[in-house]
Amino acid sequence: MKFGAVLFDFDGVLVDTEWAIYQAWLKTFQAHGHDLPLDIYTRCIGSDFATWSPKTHLEDLSGLDFDWHDLDTRRQETIMAELVGEQTMTGTLPLLEKLRTSGIRRAVVSSSSHHWVDGWLNKLAFAHYFELVICRGDAAKIKPAPDLYLEAAKRLGLAPQDCLVIEDSLNGMHAAKAAGMTVWIVPNRVTSGLNFTPADRTFQSLVELCEAI
Repeated sequence: MKFGAVLFDFDGVLVDTEWAIYQAWLKTFQAHGHDLPLDIYTRCIGSDFATWSPKTHLEDLSGLDFDWHDLDTRRQETIMAELVGEQTMTGTLPLLEKLRTSGIRRAVVSSSSHHWVDGWLNKLAFAHYFELVICRGDAAKIKPAPDLYLEAAKRLGLAPQDCLVIEDSLNGMHAAKAAGMTVWIVPNRVTSGLNFTPADRTFQSLVELCEAI
């Protein structure tokens, strides 16, 4: 393998958190008489609500103002209840072990918070596979800006072209490309309908990707 490091997105790549988050948002929209199609919701996947906001979208659709503090609290409770017992994506640990034994460095690069990402890495006991975890706050801008990926390369002491990125979202793909990195896509059930043509390669699962390394 020609890459010095593999940089993994977190949500939807290493742990299937995105479906539960989407379902919680969908229930919020439906409770107020509106739908939330995946092709609209996925605009914020891999980034934050500055890119596209379901909150603003629901307010525009309904003409209402909401107590988002209360709704956010209840939605987060729903998400965490849905994720009880969640494990790593199929193929995650064999892939990480293969990279480890091959001497290829590994990092997580996510637009989510350290509290969220580090919490899952520790809960599922696979933080030791990663040399570095880069999250929002570690660089000036999150995805689709390239800053997080460039910060990871800088801390690893690698040129961007020596890094392979594993992503599942358009925002993540654009961030990796803007950073000058090779990007492989593994869509999940939230992002499987998106057009990933600009990606260097697309795989159906981490199991398939592992076989290609």
